[in-house]
Amino acid sequence: MKELNEYRTKLLDRLVSAAKEFRDACLAVPDAFAPLDESGWNAHQVAAHTRDVNRLVYGLRARRTAEEENPEFPNFDGDAYMAENYNAREPLSEILDGLVEEVEALAGMLRELPAEAWSRESRHATLGGGFTLQTWVERDLAHVEEHLGTVKKAG
Repeated sequence: MKELNEYRTKLLDRLVSAAKEFRDACLAVPDAFAPLDESGWNAHQVAAHTRDVNRLVYGLRARRTAEEENPEFPNFDGDAYMAENYNAREPLSEILDGLVEEVEALAGMLRELPAEAWSRESRHATLGGGFTLQTWVERDLAHVEEHLGTVKKAG
């Protein structure tokens, strides 16, 4: 159990540090509106997407899994959400600071939970059941790190 608790502590530490690294990497891009790669997305879009997915998908799922009894989550279409909600006029620094603040708040809440809460389960409308709180935190970190890598490659 000690190793598992250490893993979870490191997981939360890494999630917070990855969000901060992502913020720094995006702010270091010379032109936040220049395409980063063949996808055509720019640093501003990637920042908004990463923040929104943390807020509306993985962070939300982790919180609800901690607080509710086996909640079910709908599928999330990130591309459709961006097409409907992306605001190119939103300041990049506000997007990134918001991401870091949300990740820090989530980590703070999760650090207060008893160890058994990390095994609480939830369901996904199309993927089925058995998703633990820990799974959502791991996926949140993987998502931030994926986009951190994209921004760093382009920078």
